Amino acid sequence: MKPTPNAKATRLLRTTAQRIVAVLRRKVLFRYRLVLITLVVLAVGIGVGAVWGPAGWFPPSSTILTVLAGGLLLKRKSLAFLLGVVAAVLVFVAFMLDFGQVGPGLLVTIGVTAVLSYLLSGVRERLGVQGLSGEMMLLDLRDRLRHQGRLPELPGGWGRTAVLRQAGGSSFGGDFVVSHRDGERLDIAVVDVSGKGVDAGTRALLLSGAFSGLIGAVPTGEFLAHCNDYLMRTGGGEGFVTAVHLSVDLGNGEYRIASAGHPPALHYDAGTGVWSTTEAKGVVLGVIPEMTYTSVRGRLRPGDAIMLCTDGLIETPGEDLDAGIDRLLGAAETLVTRGFSTGAGKIVDSLSKDKNDDCALVVLWRH
Repeated sequence: MKPTPNAKATRLLRTTAQRIVAVLRRKVLFRYRLVLITLVVLAVGIGVGAVWGPAGWFPPSSTILTVLAGGLLLKRKSLAFLLGVVAAVLVFVAFMLDFGQVGPGLLVTIGVTAVLSYLLSGVRERLGVQGLSGEMMLLDLRDRLRHQGRLPELPGGWGRTAVLRQAGGSSFGGDFVVSHRDGERLDIAVVDVSGKGVDAGTRALLLSGAFSGLIGAVPTGEFLAHCNDYLMRTGGGEGFVTAVHLSVDLGNGEYRIASAGHPPALHYDAGTGVWSTTEAKGVVLGVIPEMTYTSVRGRLRPGDAIMLCTDGLIETPGEDLDAGIDRLLGAAETLVTRGFSTGAGKIVDSLSKDKNDDCALVVLWRH
């Protein structure tokens, strides 16, 4: 049975449409040119509506919306064309109606918006993403960083908590935590990247992935040395990093602590009811090649706890570091009465409230 003329025409139209779509996809027209055409039509429509449409329904100021949308969705060349169209629309409206409709205030507002949109489009073009994809990528990276900072589940008889506060309320900062549990062995590292807030956040995002891989892949006593080697190879003079590494045997409570320029860890002895500082010391990471880091040993008995923190909790400009450590020791006393799990956040809040610095606090205790 021969196909009818209508069937042939339908098939031809479908084939032609599929080929057009394929060409458009290859040339990325759907992402940019189609958006440009849509925004141009909207801008022209606003101008036509302002002149011949119902009064008050098409204000010339609404062209700002097309400029903002162009900054989010278009590349710079396409955005420049759109800005030219918007300028022509405003001139057309002013000529056809009254120059009072397009006053200096509106022109300045649209001009500033256009400059900001052009800069925004340039940044997105350098990243290779348009729209809100860049923000979504940052959110995903932030979530991954927070996920890496979660301490693993521990067997009965043990408890742990981690609190991180970033400078200025930012989602990104230079302090982070990485951990790994392999059977009865628990490793935790608290790391502080030089700088604070968003400035240090990009390095922290990079290093958290690298350190997270190292902490479960290298021998316990060599973790900081491998981190130092990694920074010497890739740091490029971007600044130093401090870190403290805690490795605990969850079976008998024996632990090892190694430090690279980090504030001392605190050990709570339930037998005496006293917090004391550990003696682990070492050179900051990323400064001297082929460094070795010596560990100090101890044991967590039932009721004992150990605390790791960054300098955001103890360091105050113009003040001796020992004074900050004394404040932390005093605040740590409240952990015993409030409970280790609930008191950690209150310590961070109280010691960091007058500081604009990243803070991290980890507490591990044995019931």
